[in-house]
Amino acid sequence: MPPPQPQTTAIIVGSGLAGLSAASQLIARNVPVRLLERGAKPGGNSIKASSGINGAPTKYQPIMDDAFYSDTVRSAGKAIHSFAKQREGLISTLTRESKGAIEWLADEKEIDLSRVSLMGGHTVPRTHRGKGQTPPGFAIISALLNSLKASPLFHLQTSCTVTKLLESSQRVVGVSYTSEDGAQHNVLGPVIFASGGFGGDAEGLLAHYRPDLAGYPSTNDPRPGTQPLLTEAGAQLIDMEYVQVHPTGFVDPASSSSPLKFLAAEVLRGEGGILLLNGKRFVNELEMRENVTNAISAHPPSTASPKQWDVQLVLDEGVYEATKSHVDFYIFKGLMRKTTITDLGTDALDSISRYARVVRGDEEDLFGRTQFAHWNLKEPTPESVVYVGSVTPVVHFTMGGVMISEKAEVLSEGGKAIEGLWGAGEVTGGVHGANRLGGSSLLECVVFGRIAGEQCAEYVRNQQNV
Repeated sequence: MPPPQPQTTAIIVGSGLAGLSAASQLIARNVPVRLLERGAKPGGNSIKASSGINGAPTKYQPIMDDAFYSDTVRSAGKAIHSFAKQREGLISTLTRESKGAIEWLADEKEIDLSRVSLMGGHTVPRTHRGKGQTPPGFAIISALLNSLKASPLFHLQTSCTVTKLLESSQRVVGVSYTSEDGAQHNVLGPVIFASGGFGGDAEGLLAHYRPDLAGYPSTNDPRPGTQPLLTEAGAQLIDMEYVQVHPTGFVDPASSSSPLKFLAAEVLRGEGGILLLNGKRFVNELEMRENVTNAISAHPPSTASPKQWDVQLVLDEGVYEATKSHVDFYIFKGLMRKTTITDLGTDALDSISRYARVVRGDEEDLFGRTQFAHWNLKEPTPESVVYVGSVTPVVHFTMGGVMISEKAEVLSEGGKAIEGLWGAGEVTGGVHGANRLGGSSLLECVVFGRIAGEQCAEYVRNQQNV
């Protein structure tokens, strides 16, 4: 009898939610995983996600939600008209598989996702998070990491940088990477790229595709984008010019000029919070991120370097109770404070009083807002308690990346799948178009990460049976 063939190891680049979702599927199918992470700690940007993950219908959100697909198409804007068939397939996969993604996390991984909120750009509530103190990104990443670390098939290596895809006979067969000590290594196996976007690549890809965003602060650590590694192997890029500037990144009073900002979760506005500029409301806070950002940037910035605005995010005590775990953390970090309306000036009192009348139904909102969630400040006075933080638009998410199929295969310029290579998460493009809905980044990671893992596992089985 011939000796058994050594088992093929799957290589995953990036340890955010997309990479961990892919690894979970591979381990469940008995395929060893080598996960390479360039950061010192795993989790990527996913671990910082604080608003939640979209899904519908679910046991927590039983509405027959036919609008999820159309909301995503509408959010994609003008981009939907190019590569329309491919985009519609990706969006259909994203929304159709959202129910299964929530069930997998909540039932199989036992993660609390029982609270459902309305986010900007959504027509119905569908963004899930837990009821406790732990933010959803941290809760999900921690649960998946703990599960994976319990398996002898899982090997995680941090502080290593992938420098090249290895190819043979027109297929990807592994990667080269540099370890923390500077040594170069080659590792063989099929590859899933889940390395994130290029929002922190200010001097490289971001400067090339969106020079108009020069000077904007960012929520991303400064590091090069990895899309060029994939284009060297023939991958096609799409939507690289579409960069999401999130309307609310906190301006830390202790380091207001820092270009790296901490995100003010969209759930704060979704649960009823309002935005004031010079003491006055100026926008429907539940508009799509792009529209809220544009409403802010229509005014002159308060500083040029970094380029930022002085916008006040204001919550009453009802919104605070609904978002207590977030706000308490922000207060601990010095990013929000508990105060009274009089501290915000006379214009703020007038704006908040008018907003309270709108919430009561006494008048219509000038900006078209119809959902107010937990705002309960009925008759504001100068001494009414509010929770306030200074926010500004920040480079947050890059919609562009390498084109993938509905099976998460990385596609070449001719639309052909590159053998041995899959992609998931922010390194890919085509799913969100010109604007991403809040809550869909974590969903994209789970849906296409799991698909990439499934497809890679099948590829490994087929290779071993040859």
